[in-house]
Formats: sequence, C-alpha cells, structure tokens
Amino acid sequence: MIAVAAAAAFLATFNETFLNVAFTPIMQDFNVDVNTVQWLTTGYLLVAAVFVPVSNILYHRFPTRPLFVAVVALMLLGSIVGALAPSFGVLLFARLFQAIGTGLLTPIGMNITLAVSPREKLGLNMGIMAAMTTLGPSLAIVLSGVLLTIAPWTTLLWVFGGLSLLVLLAGGFALQTVAALRRPVLDIISFLLVAIGLVGILYGVSAAFGGDTLYAGISVVIGIAALWIFAIRQQRIEHPLLNLSPFSNKSFVLGVLMTMLGLLFVFAMNVVIPLFLQSGHQMDPLGASLTLAPGILLTVIMGPIAGRLFDRHGGRWSIPLGFLIMAVFVTFVGIAAGYSSILLFGVLYIPAVLATALVIGPSQTFALSQLDRETSSHGVTIVSTGFQIAGCVGTSLGAGIYGAVSAGNTDFDSLLSGFHSAVALVVITSLIGIFLAFLAYRSAKTTPVKSTGNNSLESIMKTDVYTLSSDDSVLDALKTFTERSISGAPILHSDGSLAGFLSDGDVMRYLSATYPSSASIYSYAIGGNDDLDKAMSELAELNVMRLATHDVLTIDVESSIADAIAALSDAHIKKVPVLRGKNGPVVGIVNRSAINRLAIGNYLKATA
Repeated sequence: MIAVAAAAAFLATFNETFLNVAFTPIMQDFNVDVNTVQWLTTGYLLVAAVFVPVSNILYHRFPTRPLFVAVVALMLLGSIVGALAPSFGVLLFARLFQAIGTGLLTPIGMNITLAVSPREKLGLNMGIMAAMTTLGPSLAIVLSGVLLTIAPWTTLLWVFGGLSLLVLLAGGFALQTVAALRRPVLDIISFLLVAIGLVGILYGVSAAFGGDTLYAGISVVIGIAALWIFAIRQQRIEHPLLNLSPFSNKSFVLGVLMTMLGLLFVFAMNVVIPLFLQSGHQMDPLGASLTLAPGILLTVIMGPIAGRLFDRHGGRWSIPLGFLIMAVFVTFVGIAAGYSSILLFGVLYIPAVLATALVIGPSQTFALSQLDRETSSHGVTIVSTGFQIAGCVGTSLGAGIYGAVSAGNTDFDSLLSGFHSAVALVVITSLIGIFLAFLAYRSAKTTPVKSTGNNSLESIMKTDVYTLSSDDSVLDALKTFTERSISGAPILHSDGSLAGFLSDGDVMRYLSATYPSSASIYSYAIGGNDDLDKAMSELAELNVMRLATHDVLTIDVESSIADAIAALSDAHIKKVPVLRGKNGPVVGIVNRSAINRLAIGNYLKATA
C-alpha cells in the first residue's frame, strides 16, 4: 500500500512540470505566446492547490480503493483529451482537469502512508514519499527532454496516460480502506472562499513579475481577505471544510514552513537552471535536463536514508544541516555559472539537491508527528496545500527574478546576473530555514496538559514510578519491564528531566520490522527462537532513545481526573507521565487501568 501511495505521489507531482520543456513546440502549434503557454503550469498548480482541502472530505467519506481509482482516472482522462486537443483552450482544459486529480491524489497518498506506517518506520516511509514528490517534478524535466528529441510533444501526454493506467491498476489491486469512514459534508461557500483566496494570492505572485503590479497587488489583497473570511467561517459552521486546529500547534506550523522552504528551492532551481543553461550556455533542452539528472536520481536514494536518520535520531541536527548544505553548494553553483565548465556546474549542484532530502521529508514527518490521530488527516491537507503553494511561488519567484534582473537581454552578463539573483533568493530562504529548524525543536519540547478541573490525580496515579536512563540499552529496558511487571516507562536525562517514553510495543514493532521471525518474541517460551539471539544482541547495543517517543504527552499533577481521561483518549495511549510543573520532575504515572478501576468502583458503590 505504501508503494502504491509513493507511486501516486510521484505521478501527481511528475505531471506538474512534464510539459515545461515542450512549451516551445506547443507555442508554435497553437500560435500562442509565452505568457499564455505558461498557464499550462501555473494554472495546473493553482487548481491543484484549490482541490487539496476537498481531499480530506472525500478521504473520510468514500472507501480508499474506489476513491483512489476514481481520482487517478481523472488524470488518465485528462491525458487522453490533452493528447487529442484541437486547440490550446482544449489542452488547457485537459491540464486543469488533470490538476483536480493531483490536488486530491497527493494528500490521499500521504494519508494512506500515515495510516499504515508503524511509528518506528514513519520517518522512513515519509522519506520515501518526500523523495517521490521531489523526484516527480525534477525527473519530468529530464524525461520530457529525452522524449522530445525523438517524438512530438503529444507523446508526453500519451506516456503520462500510460503511467496513470499502471498506477490505477496497482491501486485497484493493492489498496484497502484505511480511513475511519463517516459522512462529512462539503461546505460549498468554504470551497469557493479557499479557491478565491489561493488563486488570488498565487496569481498575484505570478503576475507581479509580468508588469501588472497594480493587478497583482489587488489580487493578493482579495486573496488574503477571502482566506481570512474562510478561517472565520471554519470556526462557526458545523461541518468545516478544513479543521484549523493544527495551526494552534506552533511546532506543526514551523514544520510546514520548513517543508515549503525546501520545496521552494527545488521548484525555483528546476525552472531557472534549464532557462539559464539554454539561453546563457546555448545548450539544447536535453543537455540542460541531463545536467540536473545525477542529483535528481541520487535524491531517490537519499530520501529513505534521510527518513531512517529521522527515525533514529530525529531531525534536530539533520534538518538545519540540510538547509546549510543547500545554501553553501548553491552558492558554489552560482559561482561556477560564470565559467564554461558545465561538468563542474552539474557536480556542484548534486550536494545541493541531495540536501533537500534532509529537509523536505523529515520536516513533513516532524510537522505531522506533532498532531494526534484525530487531526493528522487535516494536517496532511495543510501540508499538501503548502506543497502546491510552494511549487507555484517557487516557480514564479525563480523565473520572475531571473527575468526581471536579466531584463529580457540575451547577452551572457545579463543572464548571469539574473541567475545570481535567483541563487540569492534560495540562499536567503535556506538560511531562514536553519533559523526555523532550531526554533521548531525548541518549541517541540514536552508540553504538559493543564488542569481544567478540580479532582486531583494523586488519588489514582501510581507514585512508585520505574524509570529508564537515556544511557540505557533497549535490552536493559526489557529487563526492567520483566522484573517490574510493567509495559513501559519514562526515560530520564541525567539531570532528572524527561527525555522520552519507551513501551514494549515500541520494541515489538521494531523487532517485527527488522526480524520477521521474532514478530512474537514470547514464542521463545515454546522454542520459537529463530533470529532471537541476533535480535537480543542488537537490542543490547541499541540505545533506548532510538525507539522511544521523544515528544511525550504529559499532564500536570494539579490536573483533574477528567483532564487525564481526555489526554489518554485524545492521544490513544495507555498511560501518561505526571509532572510537577511545566518542566518539573516525573512524580507519577496515570494509566487507563486505574481510571477503569475507579469508574467501575464508583458504579458498584452507587448500585450497592
């Protein structure tokens, strides 16, 4: 199912830039200018962004498999209509029809991944998804350049139609319903408001560099006003189009912003580098595309590696490091652009684009890991909308700054100045990303639940708390669980502050993923010891923080029993550590068993 979701993410983003290299023959065939033909990409991104919020309604209303097949069928039908289009208007309509599929498909694929991924492999699987979403628009430029050397531009649409058919069949065979189905209602007014808001802002950004400054400004103002009204309406209606509660989580918002900055880098460079190499170095489209190919292909490998690093160490150091590498090496690319060696140019770009794998996937995972199960699907919708916005803004800003600084001149110095300006844009955004990364991990520290009631927890909480040290191995933790007859324990730093929480379920999920024959460790009691010796040896070397939950939900000792019930229910967990004060020591544990005993005891007393 994750493989199908990743293929869907690739397909949706692949189509966003697949026709870019074909703009010149399309202009010739339909006798349109560059300002008209660029709407095949800009319009596509706008429509995709508008339909992303609708995906959450459909995801929870219809079974996963038929919904997935229907959405991919939209993209397949759009490919056929576009390939047979007799006019530019029909071609544009077909592209916008496909864009509906992209807007729906990307968040549906991410929701499937979130639903079926075990926590200890979430970073890896989201890394795969991020690799596919960044590979799609980048590889599309390379593949389209190759195809256009041997076939007409309509071949691109037939090829995409074939890819869509393959993904449709794979989804039809592999997918199962993974969402909790209910009957959410689509609020048409909210849909229109978000459409006006996103189109207004994104059109304004696109038009700002086209000379229509006044219209661009008016468009942005209208867009912001529409989104403001949209936000107010979501809080007042019974069936909001989008649950805005994730925006109250500062760490989630920072994670989304980091993801968007990484994507802005990718989209800006994907449009500016081919433009500069073709116009400044007189390369053909295929040569310009192939210059990007090595870094793009290596990113596919780097995405899962970055996800695995996030699973084991978090993104505290890898995300800012990724932004730093992006800034440094794209600066080197800007310097190399003034020389004749295209090989040096391409080699220096490889580390820059590889570093985006350390940013985009881990930032998505970080953002979504800050949300509970109830709001995670709404978080996916926000992240996916951010993807489309980042793509449109990155493309518009990159091409707009490049064109504005070069001022339409074709001499090399003017084009080089335009390229340097675009490079400066992505360097600045990367430096901002470093700052946001440090800010995000400061804000993601333990957040206790505050009291809203009067009944004290001390009457039901377990005060003889068994804890683990952050220096312990996982095998040490299992020994503690066995000796103390517990299923999980808080992990403390050397200063006594809370570092994380490890449960036997965390360990079992790791073992089942790494050593399939040890999926049920307790089968050892009846002789089922395949792989067990090797697994235990590894657990003796594995630090508890590698498998632990780092961002632990806690509750203050002054909270009420009702607060504890809400915390356990909302987060779908069995037990929650109790702290004395915001960053105070762990003074107890409240679990569902204690609350169940209290409830049953009160009932028996009342009916005695």
